[in-house]
Amino acid sequence: MNIFVTGGCGFIGSNFIRYWLQNYPRDSLLNFDALTYAGNPENLRDVESDYEGRYEFVHADICDVAKVDESVQRFHPDVIINFAAESHNSNAIQNPKIFFKTNLLGAQTLLDATRKYNVPRFHHISTCEVYGDLALNSNERFTENSPYNPQTPYNASKAAADFAVRAYIGTFHLPATISNC
Repeated sequence: MNIFVTGGCGFIGSNFIRYWLQNYPRDSLLNFDALTYAGNPENLRDVESDYEGRYEFVHADICDVAKVDESVQRFHPDVIINFAAESHNSNAIQNPKIFFKTNLLGAQTLLDATRKYNVPRFHHISTCEVYGDLALNSNERFTENSPYNPQTPYNASKAAADFAVRAYIGTFHLPATISNC
């Protein structure tokens, strides 16, 4: 398989890449990352040499339609996995616009590329924060059936992206899934 990962230099994305390359030796992986404050190329410093010919890095933003299209056309992914996100709640309070741009419009750019190039699967990594907040000592738990109740611009931007994914599934029958980590 060819796996197209966005946000692969972040904490979760880099661990996913390392896990996948170690456990699926026949697969190739393209890491598409803008290297913002959350992306650290040092997380994968050894991966390029350890997995030569199976790993590629592209420094680009998921909102860059031309770069996304070029990379998808060239790599021919079997799945696009979207880890890319602006993710710090405190930053979202200072600059909500960048969160909506990356988290919603960036996801929509990837959804369009999935559709345009007939990528067999799109998987969106979201957050449990779309469901709101629970008290630290609460016995309640969120499930996939919990109602959305975002409380910050970060939460709202991720919830909006989740709804965009669902809309593409319903409208275009796009083969997509969501993880609310």
